[in-house]
Amino acid sequence: MNTIKLHPLKKLEIILEGAHKEFATDLLDRAGVKGYTIVGNLSGKGSHGMYEGHLMFNEDDALIMIIAAVPEELVGPLLDGFQPFFEAHSGVVFVSDIQVGRPVKFRN
Repeated sequence: MNTIKLHPLKKLEIILEGAHKEFATDLLDRAGVKGYTIVGNLSGKGSHGMYEGHLMFNEDDALIMIIAAVPEELVGPLLDGFQPFFEAHSGVVFVSDIQVGRPVKFRN
């Protein structure tokens, strides 16, 4: 039986207000991230209280999460790029270890 060989990467989960989506995606694009997934209308509770998703007319006020799988060497530069943003705006970045079966999809 053939098994899929797994390769280590890092997963970034970036949560911020939808109004700042372009900033975050531009930073990811400039860093060479090959792709990401954007999940909109998040609900939850954090240090700023409750956030309710599904705003009817203004997605900029709702929270979004951008999920990206990146090589470890991109994590430091990306966190450096987000640091000034998160000093001035609410949000968070989670970094975790993952494994993927098709590393060509995530590396240049």
